[in-house]
Amino acid sequence: MRAAAAVAEHLHFGRAAASLGIAQSQISQQVAALERDLGVRLFDRDSRNVAPTSAGAAFVADARAALERLDAAAERARAAGRGEHGTLAVGTVGSALSAPLPRLLRTFRERFPAVTVNFAELTTAQQVDRLRAGTLDVGFLRPPLPDPGARELELITVAVEELVAVLPPGHRLAGRSAVRLSALRDDPFVRNPRRLGAGLHEAVTARCRAAGFEPRVAQEAVDMDTVVGLVAAGYGVAVVPASVGGRGPHDVTFARLVPAGPPIELAMAVPDRPPSPVAERFVALARDLGPVRL
Repeated sequence: MRAAAAVAEHLHFGRAAASLGIAQSQISQQVAALERDLGVRLFDRDSRNVAPTSAGAAFVADARAALERLDAAAERARAAGRGEHGTLAVGTVGSALSAPLPRLLRTFRERFPAVTVNFAELTTAQQVDRLRAGTLDVGFLRPPLPDPGARELELITVAVEELVAVLPPGHRLAGRSAVRLSALRDDPFVRNPRRLGAGLHEAVTARCRAAGFEPRVAQEAVDMDTVVGLVAAGYGVAVVPASVGGRGPHDVTFARLVPAGPPIELAMAVPDRPPSPVAERFVALARDLGPVRL
């Protein structure tokens, strides 16, 4: 097809051969073999002139369209092999949707616009299951992880942030910019269930114990927006990552904890199996950008 298209373009076997980087005898043989296969004459030629027949013009028109599709398919394959084309499956806990995920995704999209990124908002436990099953490429979650996830997943820290208190409207401490966690010892708590996100659950429990009390759980909720919404409805107080602060209802109070205590991490989890080229690009970008302080 390339030989026939080149001859039709240049109307000369020698120039057509030069454009393809092959010998003139080779292109003549290819066109002759093609004519034998098709059972029609594609070109009228003599010692001085070459012209496509009606059959040749029809064939070359379709051949050019087919070659364009073939070249495009080859380029897509090469781009996929370089990690510049394909699909990336990403899981994330809700609190990562504010930061730093948007920055990472924006940079990745600018560099690799042909990659389709599919998202699923999932708990840490759900992400671990899907990462191990191979239905997610990467996940954004809160460490530490229980076994076997801890042994089978690499964790790359992408953000470090403080915990803050969430107070309902009318709370005795509402409106303050900072509160002592010990001052909330008698309040009911709204929090995430441990089985769905052990990292954040244990961090909040440890902080309350350090303040001298066990949190009394009034309601449980899976995602952070629901936790904050239940606080706004008066079901209790909560302790959440600081990045959640810009997403809640305006009538709740987000207050710094004093003392601040140790920060919590948001990590990107990557399976220990060889990643796809697209996932490899994404992970490399996350490493290059490094962790952010929220």
